[in-house]
Amino acid sequence: MTGWHAPDHFVTRYADGSLPESDAWSLEKHLECCGTCAARVSRAVRGAAAGVVLAEVREAVLGNAREAVPGAPHAAKAAPRAPAAARKAHRARPWAPGSRPARILWAAGPAVRGAWLPAVLLVAVGAVALAHAGGLPDARPWLLALAPVLPVAGVALSYGPHADPLHEIAAATPSAGLRLVLTRTAAVLAVSLPLLTLAGALLPSSDAPGAAAWLLPGLALTLASLALAGHVGVRTATAVTGGGWLCAVLGPVLAAPGGRLTAHLSERLSSFLDGAPAQGGWAAAAVLCAAVLATRRPAHHFLEMR
Repeated sequence: MTGWHAPDHFVTRYADGSLPESDAWSLEKHLECCGTCAARVSRAVRGAAAGVVLAEVREAVLGNAREAVPGAPHAAKAAPRAPAAARKAHRARPWAPGSRPARILWAAGPAVRGAWLPAVLLVAVGAVALAHAGGLPDARPWLLALAPVLPVAGVALSYGPHADPLHEIAAATPSAGLRLVLTRTAAVLAVSLPLLTLAGALLPSSDAPGAAAWLLPGLALTLASLALAGHVGVRTATAVTGGGWLCAVLGPVLAAPGGRLTAHLSERLSSFLDGAPAQGGWAAAAVLCAAVLATRRPAHHFLEMR
């Protein structure tokens, strides 16, 4: 013990989330051995916007505990509510730290950081540039061949210690597991589906399927990766589904004699994507994978162990 105590402005800024990260870590280390400062920080946090969230979490935990122990007395005291001023300030600032929009944005953030987003932009913009300025008029088949794999890769690259410096902390929260994976998957799809479909629509092609024909296969492959991840982990599942698609589409094209790769690829993609039977099959596959994913939901709490 050194007799040092955290200054008031440290405590206040820590409670409202504005204290720099390095200072916050130092303060948290000090709280491990200083009960006086721990009590001050606890009071300050309960009185700030985060107090509403903490009260909700406490009430949810106590509610689950009462349900898990039927014989337990139900006379437990209700969770103390945050002060009225803090609740009013919390409602007035929807993007304040601890608010629901801020938590969703924080959870989805790793999905659109790193190398994945530049790679998707490069594919979309590069395909359009090659078609209109690079002398490759039939670029759409090649984009359609790659498009279903890009969301699958985005899901794999958005979950894990390699994508999120706070992954260990996030994985230990009640929102971890399938909910966190689905949040980041939604962010990946929200970026990749409109971007790649728009790029495909800008590409001229006389024989290739339509620009939106890859949407259902992309959704089905993404759900298949998530369902398989509960058994073998995210990266292995991505390699199996994404690699399987590329081998099925590109393998026969590259092995076909006589050149004319783009023409062969267009024919191959038409057999996979064109027509109601093909699209109906992909829709059925997506529904089936979603059902498997729902039944395997508890397995996603242990993705780090696979």
